[in-house]
Amino acid sequence: MEMEKLNEYLQIAIDKMVFFLPKILLAGIILWVGFKIVKKLVQLLGVALEKSGFSETLRPFIGSTANIVLKGAVLFAIASVIGADLTGLVAILAAAGFAIGMALQGSLGNFASGILILSLKPYKIGDWIQLDDKFGRVEEIGIFSTDVLTPGNKILIIPNSMITESVVTNFSEKGRIRLELSVTMPYDESFPKVKQIIIDALLELPKVLQDPMPDVGIENFDSHNVQLLVRPYVEPDDYWTVIFESNMAIKKAFNANHIKVAYSEGVEMGVIGE
Repeated sequence: MEMEKLNEYLQIAIDKMVFFLPKILLAGIILWVGFKIVKKLVQLLGVALEKSGFSETLRPFIGSTANIVLKGAVLFAIASVIGADLTGLVAILAAAGFAIGMALQGSLGNFASGILILSLKPYKIGDWIQLDDKFGRVEEIGIFSTDVLTPGNKILIIPNSMITESVVTNFSEKGRIRLELSVTMPYDESFPKVKQIIIDALLELPKVLQDPMPDVGIENFDSHNVQLLVRPYVEPDDYWTVIFESNMAIKKAFNANHIKVAYSEGVEMGVIGE
């Protein structure tokens, strides 16, 4: 009786081996060949992305994602060949994906924005940008955030979704920045005279560009002064330096040429000191 049972189990084992062995061998071949093909495709994708000018930050991420997706497809194909029921697994993966998506909704928004920024390149590392009241030089562009170094040597970590939803001013896109400085002059002073004094003072500064020339115009009038708008052009990296130097140079030039200003306490004219 025991011998019959043993023969029965042995026959079942042989039948299973005969049934599954070809599938296992085929699955092994698919696994080996499939992974080889995936490796080659990922390499070709990397070369194509590099030639098309994709960001160095984005290329490894796209390559890794493609690698995972393609290898997952190979494994699914192997499971189908073996005869595994994938319905339950697909349902579990779908539910898990939905739960993860809901939990990481904000992060996914930053991730999508990062992909857009790295693809469309509205700015690059080293550019001077302004977002609302945040101003600085781009230090790093990541998948989830952008690091900006302020003139005060502080790092701002700005979520990418905030950048794509706002107006970003890129001061480095055209290679030069136009400063806008406010200066006042008294009503009884000659505007052409004051304009020339300001331009001469600005052109003495080595970091102020002479092409295009600085521009000076009347912006507005108040109860005490004529408000002038002074607009010199500078290189992006000289932004803050030239603002301070320009204000100092204009004040010094006003003093040297005895240009007066009206103090806010009244209309009495007062001199400008050194």
